[in-house]
Amino acid sequence: MTGRRRRLLSGLALASACILSRSEAASAAEPEKRPVPDYDGRGDRPTSPQRALLWVPRVVLFPAYFVSEYLIRRPLGFVITAAEKAELPATLYDFFAFGPDHKSGVVPFGFIDLGFQPSIGLYGFWDDAGFEGHDLRIRGSTGGSDWLSFTLTERFRFSRRLDLMLTATARRRPDFAFYGVGPDTRESSLSRYSSDTLDARLQTRVGFGGSSWLETGSGYRGAAFGQGDHNGERTVAEAVRNGDFAEPPGFRDGYRAGFSRAKLVLDTRASEQGSATGGRVELEAEHGADLGRAPASGWLRYGGTLGGFLDLGDSGRVVGLSLTTLLADPLGSRPVPFTELVTLGGAGLLPGFRDGRLYDRSALVATLRYSWPIWIWLNGSLQAATGNVFGERLAGLRPGRARLSAAVGIESSGSRDSIFQALVGFGSETFENGAELESLRIVIGARNGF
Repeated sequence: MTGRRRRLLSGLALASACILSRSEAASAAEPEKRPVPDYDGRGDRPTSPQRALLWVPRVVLFPAYFVSEYLIRRPLGFVITAAEKAELPATLYDFFAFGPDHKSGVVPFGFIDLGFQPSIGLYGFWDDAGFEGHDLRIRGSTGGSDWLSFTLTERFRFSRRLDLMLTATARRRPDFAFYGVGPDTRESSLSRYSSDTLDARLQTRVGFGGSSWLETGSGYRGAAFGQGDHNGERTVAEAVRNGDFAEPPGFRDGYRAGFSRAKLVLDTRASEQGSATGGRVELEAEHGADLGRAPASGWLRYGGTLGGFLDLGDSGRVVGLSLTTLLADPLGSRPVPFTELVTLGGAGLLPGFRDGRLYDRSALVATLRYSWPIWIWLNGSLQAATGNVFGERLAGLRPGRARLSAAVGIESSGSRDSIFQALVGFGSETFENGAELESLRIVIGARNGF
């Protein structure tokens, strides 16, 4: 900032302070304020329905606004402003990104999810690798010698609306959580297991009609399970011996399965900048078959989501309401492996619960979400949801078996390869058991997108 501009701003600030002081003195001298004359004869400016509706989320969501504004946005804005004055973003960008156009680079990251081992890693990217439209992504992370994860993604962008992607992920973790299968599982039933998984897939995505798209894919997924180790907590085998729950389906032998999947999204909202008001329908299905036990072992997972969104005043403050149903059915005599059942918690539905908190054959969840812009590429969100897992094709569904989930946080936008997230969430017992809060989830760091 130049000296002339600084002096000008200082003068404006001083003038504003003088005007404010004189106004306060006048208010003290005059008990009543003279109404402002209607010079043009048009009366007060009418309030639009959208602006009137803004008061509803402002009142109901004031706690979230306070957290977002005073505990997140303003401190973050102060840090960003200070960093920009020191030219730190440009320095870091030049350091981690390579080449004249910064199309490649390596970035360190970390992830903390309370109740699991924290991890650190490196994320590498290379856009237009070798030729235009060919992108590479490499992501490796570790939480110790027994916690390793590696993902390689290759994407071919044929056009703005058509791409083909190959992804392979190998992961070993000792700290997965399991509480049993069914809607009435308890937090006290927590047990740990380890897992070695390999997932390789080829998928295509075709966009059409604004924000609508169709994704299809096929691949291989294998998993082997063992007894976990996290802070000395009991293992799945110990919980089974205790009689807390039956051994999870597929736990002893694991599985090696081929799969094919498809997902269709019909979204009326514009793909570019504009109003976020509209509707969205999602339909998805996945067929899997254990290659070593076919045709006795196979499964079909399917479901859908219906949602509506209202952009209040076209300001980026969006209220959304959605209803999701998910189901999993066996296609042979053997049950569906427990990690292929419908699951709630973690980064998916009911984020107030830990990853793997709820497993069963089906689920029904209603979610109310409010999101608002905090900073460029960074949005705040507050969501409340109710629902639970249930038996075969929603068997046992009744209102008293629903749980509550609430979460407030911030999340980056603009990239489906890697997402920064900071979140605090809570989950409750079922209504039949008093709906008491039983789960606290705190997350901060970078995770994979999709």
